Amino acid sequence: MHRSLQGIKQRFGIIGRSPELDNALHTASRVASTDLSVLIEGESGVGKEVFSRIIHELSPRKHNAFIAINCGAIPEGTINSELFGHEKGAFTGATGERKGYFETVDKGTIFLDEIGEMPSDTQSYLLRVLESGEFMRVGSSTVRKTDVRVIAATNVKLEEEVKKGGFRDDLYYRLNTVPIFVPSLRERKGDIYVLFRKFCVDFAERHNIDPIQLTDDARAYLEQYSWPGNIRELKNLAEQLSVLSEDRKITGEDLISFSPKIRERNLPTRTEQSENSGMQEREILYQLLFDMKKDVTELKNLVFGLISNNDLSVPERENLPRIGSALSDEYFSESSTARSSDKPMDRETQDEGDRPIVLDDYNSYEDTEIVEESLSLEDMEKEMIHKALNKHKGKRKYAAEDLGISERTLYRKIKQYDLH
Repeated sequence: MHRSLQGIKQRFGIIGRSPELDNALHTASRVASTDLSVLIEGESGVGKEVFSRIIHELSPRKHNAFIAINCGAIPEGTINSELFGHEKGAFTGATGERKGYFETVDKGTIFLDEIGEMPSDTQSYLLRVLESGEFMRVGSSTVRKTDVRVIAATNVKLEEEVKKGGFRDDLYYRLNTVPIFVPSLRERKGDIYVLFRKFCVDFAERHNIDPIQLTDDARAYLEQYSWPGNIRELKNLAEQLSVLSEDRKITGEDLISFSPKIRERNLPTRTEQSENSGMQEREILYQLLFDMKKDVTELKNLVFGLISNNDLSVPERENLPRIGSALSDEYFSESSTARSSDKPMDRETQDEGDRPIVLDDYNSYEDTEIVEESLSLEDMEKEMIHKALNKHKGKRKYAAEDLGISERTLYRKIKQYDLH
């Protein structure tokens, strides 16, 4: 990793090594020294405000004021007054004049979060500030000047809002001079456990308790969850477990008891699509293949655990045949020879509780036929539709919602595959 990025991460407490995160940090550091407007995009809870502070702290304006404003939290009737100020008597309750944020933060930086929630008239005023640095207080005809850098953020796709008429296109292009996309937590799966450990350790240090730890199955649940609340949701869970769990070792069952939704897999959700497009259906099939691969890996780990617990003589894991290939005859013959030198086992007198699980007739695996599962997308699609219909007892509406496709598309697929 570039040394400057590592320094930024250490300075601002950012944890993660995903390429998407590094790219966002690199863009933020490069644009910081300029006065260009920046639009930070990303889901709620990914840390967009942290990026705005990084840009401010690395800019020539770092010694001046910085203020973060949530546009969605200010009522529509007062947001103009909050941003640009007002004169005495401008509206009911305006008992005196008031400076707005663009006036008080002159020479500094304003972070406008949830910019997509800004009313249309306020958008017009903001566009004028960005283009000329001029604004007027509510109820005033005097033009004032300000020198403020604007960093905006949104958790919705502003380009789509522009197409719908909900956001001004000229303001969008003015704000989007330099776009920065902050990846969601499910796009940084390799960082989930590291972030969780950091939150647990920080909480333990603040409250002088031992940090909690996760078993392997609990960690697997943690990493396969989609985290719609992103880093904020992950931190809340870490602190909740740290407070409420009596055992410092959290198992998968413990994790589920605290957060039952953690079992939900990261499956694709239904989005707007045309009836003739098969892209969403294909994405579902690809995701199913990825999930099957994960299940096979879990099964593989289970087999290794059984072998280990029953003291079987096996090669190192990296020397084992790949999944889907038959074990060689030499492997079983060597295992038989090695075991024949051990103390014989009396199956008639051995205690039932001490009897190994996987020793009985293990040579019978030599005769097992390896059946290669079909990876045809059509076969997979047909199987998924069949399972969905069975799950919902033939109710096509619910089956279509479960599959993430329209009911009309499901009907067409049923006819195509002759499913009844």
